[in-house]
Amino acid sequence: MLQTQDNVQILSNWTSKFPTFLLTVIPGLESLHSWISIPFCCLYAIALSGNSMILFVIITQQSLHEPMYYFLSMLSATDLGLTISTMSTTLGVLWFGANQIDLDSCIIQMFFLHGFTFIESGVLVAMAFDRYVAICDPLRYTTILTNSRICQMGLLMIVRTIVLIVPLLLLLKPLSFCKMNALSHSYCYHPDVIKLSCSNTQANSICGLIDLILTTGIDTPCIVLSYALIIYSVLRIASPEERQKVFSTCVSHIGAVAIFYIPMMSLSFLHRYGRSAPKVVHSMMANVYLLLPPVVNPIIYSIKTKQIRKAILSLLLIK
Repeated sequence: MLQTQDNVQILSNWTSKFPTFLLTVIPGLESLHSWISIPFCCLYAIALSGNSMILFVIITQQSLHEPMYYFLSMLSATDLGLTISTMSTTLGVLWFGANQIDLDSCIIQMFFLHGFTFIESGVLVAMAFDRYVAICDPLRYTTILTNSRICQMGLLMIVRTIVLIVPLLLLLKPLSFCKMNALSHSYCYHPDVIKLSCSNTQANSICGLIDLILTTGIDTPCIVLSYALIIYSVLRIASPEERQKVFSTCVSHIGAVAIFYIPMMSLSFLHRYGRSAPKVVHSMMANVYLLLPPVVNPIIYSIKTKQIRKAILSLLLIK
């Protein structure tokens, strides 16, 4: 009886309902944080300025008030949200050594982090649908993608995100966590958090898997189907010159899809099946997952989209 009471006391000393998590940027390189902060600051500056610039030119240039650019503005706004949601904790660790975060703050960060991730996945599907209609049914393009329908699509993305993410985060509150809660990343990532719990996390894992299926599991096949139909339609009716012109309009979106889904799915599989991998691998993949799309998307669209490039140049060259 006495031994049982001692075991309960020891367990209560090592578990907590109100834990503090320790954030990690790159494990083993804590002494070099001031130097590591330089490339991180540069990447954050590129992401913030690039996406803000695209948003600004689309809002201010009347010629860009078309469905394709509305979806691009959604993508830029989502990338801004992703950048801001993790920038404070990452730079806080690098600049001030502020590597502690409580559960409530962690849940709030996860709401925005995973929320913007779900929304971006939906935006990429909408952009694929936009390309499909523009190429396969151009005569009905303006009647299908009306302003009201675009607003409905945006609202649907937000509603889907809230419905999926709220139960996922509510399931974190009842969990108990071991007191030594060292996360693998510089931000709170759901699979990274639940693996530190001393409670049964089966419900959390199932809910996370369901969310993954209802976002990536649905969105990715929809994008693949859209491009399969585009390729089929173009190869049937277009000349070689027209094919090249049509496919060039899709390059930017294909690039955005690749740099979003590949790191995201790689990080997800790493957390589920690669727990024995070195911590530095988890950390580097996490940084690539969140920094690559916001940094590269504005560059891709500025280079490959003639109208965006001209609008940015005209804005920068104004005296």
